[in-house]
Amino acid sequence: MTLLRTLLALSMLLAPLPGSAAAFLPLQDGGQPLLQQGRPLFAPPATDTGRHISAGVPPPVAPRPPRGGAPLANLGTASLFAGRREGGLFAPVAPRATPRLPGPVTGVAAHLRNVIALAEAGAAGYDAVQHGARIRPPRAPTRMTLADIFQWIADTPGQPHAIGRYQFIPDTLRMLVGRANLPRSTRFSPQVQDRLADLLLLDAGLGELQAGTISRTRFMNNLAQIWAGLPNSSGRSHYHGYAGNKATMSWARFDREVSRVLPD
Repeated sequence: MTLLRTLLALSMLLAPLPGSAAAFLPLQDGGQPLLQQGRPLFAPPATDTGRHISAGVPPPVAPRPPRGGAPLANLGTASLFAGRREGGLFAPVAPRATPRLPGPVTGVAAHLRNVIALAEAGAAGYDAVQHGARIRPPRAPTRMTLADIFQWIADTPGQPHAIGRYQFIPDTLRMLVGRANLPRSTRFSPQVQDRLADLLLLDAGLGELQAGTISRTRFMNNLAQIWAGLPNSSGRSHYHGYAGNKATMSWARFDREVSRVLPD
C-alpha cells in the first residue's frame, strides 16, 4: 500500500500542468513558433523590378505586382481570386488531380489572347522580351526550351524577365509549367505559350463567365489583375504607377473587344 501511494504521488508530480502541453512542442531556431503567420501568395520578387512583375488582388495601399500572365505558392492549392468556388487566395483546398493543358482553343479564348497580346507584347509577339532586360536571351524565345529560359533567368539576376507573347514572369511561368506537367525540355513554342495563357484565362473566371455566375466586368477586372497592360473598370492599370506600369488601351476599347466574343 505504501508503494502504491508513492507511485501515485510521483505520477502527480510528473504530470504536466494544465495548459503546459505547448511547452513540449519543438520550436524553430531562435524560438520562433512552429507555425508562422501566413504570407501573401503574390509578394513581389526582389529581382523583377521592371514593367512586368508579379501579382494578385488589390491591396489596401500599394498594388501587388502583376502576374504577367504572377507567382503562386503551393501549386494547385488555391484560386487566384478570392470568392471563387475553388477557394480564395489563402484558402487551402484538396490537391487537384494531375493537371493537363487545355486542348487547342479557338474562338473566345483565341480572341481574348489576341487582346492580351496587343496590350502586352506588341509586334514582337511570341518572341517578346521585357524591354528592361539588359541581357537578352541567347536565342529567340520560341527557339528556346523551358530549361533554356529558366537558365537565362538564373544567369541574369537583377533584371526583369517577362517573356513571350503574354509576358510571363518567372514565378508565373514556373507555376504554369508545374500545373501543366511540362518537362523542361519542352520548347517555348507559340502553341505552348497559348496553352499556358489559357490556364490564366480559366483562373480569371472564363468558365464562370460563360456559365453566368460572374459578370463580364468582374472577369475583365480579373484579367487586369493578371496583365498590367490591361485596364480595369477605372480605366487605369490595376498596377498604375507601380514600376512604371500603365494600361496600354482604354477601358472602352477593352470592353468593346471582349464583348465581341462575350456579349451580355
